[in-house]
Amino acid sequence: MNNFDQQLSRKNTGSIKWDFMEKIYNIPNAENIIPMWIADMDFAAPQIITEAISKRLEKPIFGYSYEVDPCADSIVNWLERRHNWTITSDQIIYHQGVVPAIATAVEALTAPSDSILVNSPVYPPFFMIPAKLGREVVYSPLLEDRGRYSFDFNNFEEQVKKPEVTMFILCHPHNPAGVAWDEDTLRKIDELCFANNVIVVSDEIHSDLMLNGSKHIPLAKVSAHPENIVTCFAPTKTFNIAGIQAAMVISCDSHKRLEMQNAIASHGQMGLNVFAIAAVEAAFSEEAEKWLHDLIQYLNKNIDYTIDTISKAVPSVKINRPDATYLLWVDIRETGFSEKEIMQKLLDAGVALDPGTKYGQAFEGFLRMNIACTSDTLKEAVSRFIKAFA
Repeated sequence: MNNFDQQLSRKNTGSIKWDFMEKIYNIPNAENIIPMWIADMDFAAPQIITEAISKRLEKPIFGYSYEVDPCADSIVNWLERRHNWTITSDQIIYHQGVVPAIATAVEALTAPSDSILVNSPVYPPFFMIPAKLGREVVYSPLLEDRGRYSFDFNNFEEQVKKPEVTMFILCHPHNPAGVAWDEDTLRKIDELCFANNVIVVSDEIHSDLMLNGSKHIPLAKVSAHPENIVTCFAPTKTFNIAGIQAAMVISCDSHKRLEMQNAIASHGQMGLNVFAIAAVEAAFSEEAEKWLHDLIQYLNKNIDYTIDTISKAVPSVKINRPDATYLLWVDIRETGFSEKEIMQKLLDAGVALDPGTKYGQAFEGFLRMNIACTSDTLKEAVSRFIKAFA
C-alpha cells in the first residue's frame, strides 16, 4: 500500500520548495511557512524507483554510461500503454529536463531573428528561455470564461501567419490552468502551424497526471503532420523525481533530431546520468503505474477538499477543477485585494503561493496553488489561506 499520508520532513535537504523560501519571498524567516508554490510533491517516490537506484549503488563504479535498451523500451511501452501512442526508440533524444529540452529545440530549430509564439498565461520558462536565447516572444492570449480557458483561434491564426514566427511552444496539459486540450483543439493547432511553417514544441510533462477520468491526447499522435511536432516528456513530475533530472524529446523527423543532437553536443552535454537511467526504467514500469493510480486518487481528494472548503469559506475566491496536474489556478479578482496585498497576507498567515503575474503581467488577479502534499498539511494550509482572507 502507498502511504501518501506519511509526513516526511523535507527541511534541511536542499529542497527549493522548503529551504529556499526566504530568498524567493524576501522574508527573514520562512521556517513555519507552508510552501504551496513550486511544482513538486511532498510524497516519497515509488519504492520501485528507490530500489532501482539502490540496486545500481551495489555496483560502485559510476563511469560513463548510456541509455540501455531496457530504458528505451520502458519509455516506448509506457507511451503505448498509457496513451496509445506508438513511437520507436530511435525517435527519442535524452535530456536533463523538459525546460533544457525546450531551450535546445529553440536554439537548434530557430534563428535569432525568429519569433517564438506562446500562449498567456503560461509557465514562465516558455517566454523566458526564448528571450534569453535572443528570440522575440509573441503572445496569443487564451480566452477565459469563468475560469475555464480555451484557444482564441482568430488571434492564434493571426500570429502564426506572421513570417517571423517559426515556432509555437504548447503547454499540454496547460500550466497553470490545468486544461487538457481536446482533439479538435489539437488538430486545429496542428493544421494552422503546419500551413504556416511553424514548428510545434509540445511540453507534455504533466500528461500522466490526469484527474477525474480526463484523458491525455499526445499532439503528435493525432497530428496529420507528426514530422512538424517535437514532444518534450519526462517522468519527473509524475513520480516526484525532478532532482534526478531526466527527460525525453520525441520526434519522428530525423533532420530535426540531428539538429537538436548537434545543439546538445555543442554544449558538451551528455545523456542521462547513471542513476537517471535506472530511475527512468523503473518509473515506466507497471508497478510504478499502480503507484500512480493511487496518487491520482489522492490528488483528486485533495483538490475536492481544497475547492469545497475555500469556496464555502471565501465565496469571492473562485477555483475551477483542473483536468490535469496538482496545481490550482485561483481567481481572487472579486476579493478586492491587490496581488501585493494578498501575497503579504498569505505569508503573514503562514502559507506561500505563486503570484499570477509570474505567468504574465495581465494575471494579477490570480494565484497558483500546489496541493500535492499530505492531507494534514493541506488542511492546515487551507485553514491559513482562509485566515488570510478573513
